Amino acid sequence: MLNKLHDALGLRTTPAIFFYSALFIVLFSVLTMALPGPMLGIFGHASDFLMTYLGWFYILGATGFFLFLLYMAASRFGRVKLGPDDSRPAYSGPAWFGMMFAAGVGSLLMFWGIAEPINHFAVPPRPGVEPGTPEAAMDAIATTDLHLGLFMWAILAVPALCFGYFTYKRKLPPRVSSAFQPLLGDGIHGPVGKAIDILTLVGSVFGLAVSVGLGALQLNSGLAHQYGVPYTGPLQAIIIAVITAMGLVSLLSGMDKGIKRLSNINIVMAVAFMIFVLMAGTSMFVLQGTIESIGHFVARLPQMALFNHTFGDSSWLGQWTVFYWAWDICWAPFVGLFIAKISQGRTIRQFVIGVLGLPTLFTMVWVGVFGMSSFDIELNGSGGLVERVVDEGDIPGALFHFLGNYPWLPVTAVAVLLLILIFFVTTIDSGALVMDSIANGHEGDSPKRQRVFWAISIGLICASVLLVAGENGLTALQNIIIVIGFPIFILAYLQVWMVLRALREDAGELPPMKTRQWKQVLPVEEYRRRATDDWDSVQEYGMRPEFDEETGPEYETRIPRTTQTRQAKPRDGAEEDAAGAGDGPGRAGAVEASEQAGTGAQGASGKPEGPAADR
Repeated sequence: MLNKLHDALGLRTTPAIFFYSALFIVLFSVLTMALPGPMLGIFGHASDFLMTYLGWFYILGATGFFLFLLYMAASRFGRVKLGPDDSRPAYSGPAWFGMMFAAGVGSLLMFWGIAEPINHFAVPPRPGVEPGTPEAAMDAIATTDLHLGLFMWAILAVPALCFGYFTYKRKLPPRVSSAFQPLLGDGIHGPVGKAIDILTLVGSVFGLAVSVGLGALQLNSGLAHQYGVPYTGPLQAIIIAVITAMGLVSLLSGMDKGIKRLSNINIVMAVAFMIFVLMAGTSMFVLQGTIESIGHFVARLPQMALFNHTFGDSSWLGQWTVFYWAWDICWAPFVGLFIAKISQGRTIRQFVIGVLGLPTLFTMVWVGVFGMSSFDIELNGSGGLVERVVDEGDIPGALFHFLGNYPWLPVTAVAVLLLILIFFVTTIDSGALVMDSIANGHEGDSPKRQRVFWAISIGLICASVLLVAGENGLTALQNIIIVIGFPIFILAYLQVWMVLRALREDAGELPPMKTRQWKQVLPVEEYRRRATDDWDSVQEYGMRPEFDEETGPEYETRIPRTTQTRQAKPRDGAEEDAAGAGDGPGRAGAVEASEQAGTGAQGASGKPEGPAADR
């Protein structure tokens, strides 16, 4: 039946994956609109349970993914290319970074770049830190760097590495199920493989819907702050419709024309905006604080990586860290395949350094500039950010409250609104393109109506939640994403195992290291006692360090200093003297060495030992 419907609609995809994913999305949207209280209540209770009892699971996973990636970069597997061995990078370094930035981090920095530091500055997560102090400021920026920088990209990089390896090295379909080929074999095309792809597709839609929803909240807040428009769910739904429509236009233009062009515009505008904030504010204070915050982040990283708020209010962990990690893992399949596609031809080492290093460094600079500037406003300026953002809970409006303290507000507000809009349009178009590839199982041409469906589905999920949640839209999005992200997090744990197994299958194992084999050494007295009793019993022993000359390393660069190696080096002219005496070099050297070592025909006591004693 699904095949007939598929053909009737003129689609070119995998019917089971496409239609079951679509069914879940439509059912969720309809039920949320029809039964908002029960639906949001179910996700609220489920997220409370996960945050209370399984927050550690998310924390441990993010840290484990980061350590795994470090191992991959440092190990011999770091030389493996994501693609054929002779492939070359498809995009230049700046273009590669720009596309990663636009797809994965830009929209988050615009929304949380000020809101999160000012929240942690007013309500420090670490017990014993006083609010509003320099220590609270440094902790706030370090925590934000962790959430929006290093560990976020570690979570995104694991699926990206799997896509890069299994799609472009093993040439399997661009699906999450392909990463399980070492375990499932041909089963990646069966029910289990399809179930994995349906789960990750649905999760990606929800992850992208949260991103677009945050963008709608922020745009609505900016319009309300600047132009007095109402801050309501219906208006946010209209904003979502506009973002979706613009995303469709970019999407239908293709990656090289639409997404790449928007990505380049994004990065230029973002950098220009950051420079404006730096130059228009207290530049020296901001620069000093940014540099200091990087050192503080590095010093506190081990503690933050496993921080579970054991002796504090665990709700903070759920509202921030667990939400971030669940959100990241939900849209990790989308970002992962996108990053893998633009990373073809790079080695795993280049991939890890680039994906973890470049965006994290940019995030540290961004959060440092905007975080320190917001602290300067609170400590040395007019203040008011803590009151509006933290006390009143206006997180979506944090950026515009911040801009009110800078010159040229009418101009900068319009530029920032445009920048936010472009960021979320890029999210829509790249997300729809990737999800279509996952559903199809290939990256060839497909009917445009399929990509249109995925773009609309993102907007549909987002609009349905914001329309019924009202002022609690942000909380509702957080609860849903924490629940949806849990099973996908389990899959990510398994992906680590799968990619390691595949690399060992394709690259093979290193041969056992060949080393010298040494004889067991006995004390001289014990050796003599045993030799006197039974000479054969000491054939496997020695009184001095001695190795088997038939063993040794494959490439020998140093020879151990032992009696036998000194004996092997004849003295100058020794061979000629020995040849003239007619005794040969071997016997003379052996007798001399025996006398020196006390192991030959006569020991320290002057009496015969060994076989001589028996004769």
